[in-house]
Amino acid sequence: MSGSFTDEQIRRYSRQIILPDVGGIGQRKLLGSRVLIIGAGGLGSSAIAYLAAAGVGTLGIIDSDIVEISNLQRQIIHGGNIGLAKSISAESFVRRLNSDVDVVAYQACFSAENARTIVREYDFVIDGSDNFPTHYLINDACVLEKKPCSHGSILRYEGYATTSIPERGPCYRCIFKKSPPPGLIPSCQEAGVFGVLPGIIGTIQASEALKFFLGTGQTLTGRLLCFNALDMTFFEASASKRLDCSICGENPRIVSIKPENYLEEGRTECRLDPRA
Repeated sequence: MSGSFTDEQIRRYSRQIILPDVGGIGQRKLLGSRVLIIGAGGLGSSAIAYLAAAGVGTLGIIDSDIVEISNLQRQIIHGGNIGLAKSISAESFVRRLNSDVDVVAYQACFSAENARTIVREYDFVIDGSDNFPTHYLINDACVLEKKPCSHGSILRYEGYATTSIPERGPCYRCIFKKSPPPGLIPSCQEAGVFGVLPGIIGTIQASEALKFFLGTGQTLTGRLLCFNALDMTFFEASASKRLDCSICGENPRIVSIKPENYLEEGRTECRLDPRA
């Protein structure tokens, strides 16, 4: 984006523009950036709100589910929209919040068939999914398309976040080599989730995207940041790129995306879980 800011933009982004690592140049970078948020649930809701508020110019939001009353305890952008598609509800929220932001709403499942086509249109990806097949699918699409991605996950009172930047650090498969057996880790519907937890992790993911565009600070590349809301503690574990990684290692076995690689037992498609 080039040209001068409008008076309204100067007022809207003033607290951000005065930051030494942002300024007018940084704000223009944000207004010209494109972020894809996969999942408009707990993690995605918070990331969407803060990315839109910061003035990220284009947000792609993909989710195939509808808003249910049980979502509203943590999916903060969907109030008053029960029964509406989450992608459309999220689009409506963003347009009310900041008219500078263009929204591309995908009322669809993020699948092996459309993953690379959608991902390649964006500069950064936020993984707001809640099941391992989709985490791996998002990772693989981002690695193959050379797109940075912030991964997040939550359950009960704990969550984690990490950022993968292709060719600069480990990918999701480097950190989590294998998916746990189906049924071992319960869903949020089965185990519950502390309402503010996805807000904390989701805003960390949004922060990762903003820092990436601004070229400031350190991202969570090569680091797994874990948070426990009960103890109010953060724990950080380091992670390294694995030479034997199946997609970003020296001899990758995954060179394309095949639907059968992202199925869980009893599922016929890789999809976002509406219980997130």
